[in-house]
Amino acid sequence: MQYHKLRNPLTKEGQKILAEEHFQLAKKERPKVVDGIATAAAEGDRSENAEYIYGKKRLRELDKRIRYLNSILKDAQIIDPNTLSGEKVCFGATVTLLDENGERKKWTIVGEGETDFGSGKISWKSPVAKAIFGKRVGDVVTAKRPMGEIDLEIIELSFGCPVT
Repeated sequence: MQYHKLRNPLTKEGQKILAEEHFQLAKKERPKVVDGIATAAAEGDRSENAEYIYGKKRLRELDKRIRYLNSILKDAQIIDPNTLSGEKVCFGATVTLLDENGERKKWTIVGEGETDFGSGKISWKSPVAKAIFGKRVGDVVTAKRPMGEIDLEIIELSFGCPVT
């Protein structure tokens, strides 16, 4: 899969997780917050009502997250890493890199909304993913990160077995 042909990609697992979060926020949590705001508003003076003020703030936070999830899920291109194979780094691949300091890092390239740096999942739009996309085992690339450039060698490539 070519980098320039991707349009809002998500892994199958990531889509499932984000869709569940969207459902929980939109159908479960948001209605509770709206009810709480209505109850607090009925108590009178809203300017000094902590429940009302907090409820409105929480509602704005929920709505912002729901809009973000909508934007990711709306036109998502779902890709199942278990169906991928090949010799080039692409979306859904798990890649082991060796940096210029001799440190090994293992990353799975995933969609924007499903990144989790702590569990080794990086966005397909990240500087490292952009640098290694389309490359093969043995290739050395330079990633232009905000904290400075780093040389990386691709030492292993696999599909269908995300970082755990």
